[in-house]
Amino acid sequence: MTIQARKTKLNIGVVGAGSISSAHLGAYAANPDARLVAICDLNEGRAKEAAVKYGAEKIYTDYRELLADPEIDAISVCTWNNTHAEISIAALEAGKHVLCEKPLCKTVADALRVEEAVKRSGRLLQVGFVRRYASNTEVLRRFIDAGDLGEIYYAKASCLRRLGNPGGWFSDKERSGGGPIIDLGVHIIDVCWYLMGKPKVKSVSGNTYRKLGNRSNVQNLSFYKAADYDAERNDVEDMANALIRFENGASLFVDVSFTLHARKDELTVKLYGDKGGAELEPELAIMTESHNTIVNIAPQVDHLGFDFQQAFSQEIATFINSCLGTAETLSPVQDGVEITKLLSAIYESAGQGKEIHFG
Repeated sequence: MTIQARKTKLNIGVVGAGSISSAHLGAYAANPDARLVAICDLNEGRAKEAAVKYGAEKIYTDYRELLADPEIDAISVCTWNNTHAEISIAALEAGKHVLCEKPLCKTVADALRVEEAVKRSGRLLQVGFVRRYASNTEVLRRFIDAGDLGEIYYAKASCLRRLGNPGGWFSDKERSGGGPIIDLGVHIIDVCWYLMGKPKVKSVSGNTYRKLGNRSNVQNLSFYKAADYDAERNDVEDMANALIRFENGASLFVDVSFTLHARKDELTVKLYGDKGGAELEPELAIMTESHNTIVNIAPQVDHLGFDFQQAFSQEIATFINSCLGTAETLSPVQDGVEITKLLSAIYESAGQGKEIHFG
């Protein structure tokens, strides 16, 4: 797809002024190639507050009115997961480029509808797989592309919270689509799949558990809470795991949780090849052999782990430059569709108690 450059600056609208929007808004405001024009939120007061903070000129409470604004070239979609498809498709049909927060959609059917809208419109849709844009991922990708790890045949990733159910829409299955698998698992599954070379999926076997709930009874420990936090509302899984097999023989194991009887939170991402291995999280490290000796390599870079601000700045910069025709996105709509298929297969496998095979 060729994106035709129309101007030197991209005029931006942001739909949704919740917590994740601050990462988008801050990155747009700091980017010299973007002009933040409008912010839309159902809560007018929240939209006004964000507009003042980040210098947006207009506010809307209806995204359709924002999309009708001819001044806007592109939007970020920072809303509940169940609205991603509707808003993205409407934006594409209105001639806007789209950066859609992860996950692309709740369902595979919706993801395919979005992909078709991208094809019809000729516009760009970038999926918010922000870990692809982090400096530690970029550095490791260089080692992998050079063949230093050889054939990557196994990856293992964990994102475990002992007390971390944000509540609100995150724990409302109708709006979110699920719990830690679709909220946290999407990140670690995607970054592993991306670094493994995006192999074709053969089968998925998953398990989900609802044993602890949101653990709102726990005292003396603070955790992030959604703006609409309600301890009474929680119908998503609190823990899940999955084994993903690929057609090339490689495999990926992941486990994630919102709540778990664990000693501490854990974030690890590890990849293993026939020439070397690597740890992306918690800190970048590369393991190999030299002169019949196992060698651990510690890259000398500014960010050995995931740096939130750096990654979002690079993600937003890539989106802007891709829309202006000077770059290619690392996370096109097709990848969003594939990850949606994976996430959906994990839930399907857990629900049916059997392995799901891809045709």
